[in-house]
Amino acid sequence: MLTRREFTGFVSCAICAIASDLAAGQAEAQTAPPAATPGVTRTILSQQEGPAPGYVTLLVEATIEAGVPVGRHTHPGIESAYVLEGGFELPVAGQPTRTLKAGDGFQIPPDTPHGGGAPGAAKTRVLITYVVEKSKPLASPA
Repeated sequence: MLTRREFTGFVSCAICAIASDLAAGQAEAQTAPPAATPGVTRTILSQQEGPAPGYVTLLVEATIEAGVPVGRHTHPGIESAYVLEGGFELPVAGQPTRTLKAGDGFQIPPDTPHGGGAPGAAKTRVLITYVVEKSKPLASPA
């Protein structure tokens, strides 16, 4: 199971593909840097309690190197993202698969399986906001 902090870097959710690689306690998730995942760099830009009791909001910049696939996963809250550079294929359960490029935004509803599409042909950078339940891991394999 992934922790919020560990997974945050991923993208992706866009990209969040690294969910299955990480494991740690929730307290550690709040303070530890994201775990290293080959081809994925995650930077937590900000983290704060709220917007309601029991939730945390994370702002993350994720970089995915060309050809790195994103594993299928879910989040215990909303993921909103904006593609800064590059692009990738994003399958979301119950929706048609989308091919995203720089300038595109997307939102994933809570507990909705996504990821696992074709990786981008170039480096991708995504700005992601997660609003998730504190008591649950940031991402879980789906």
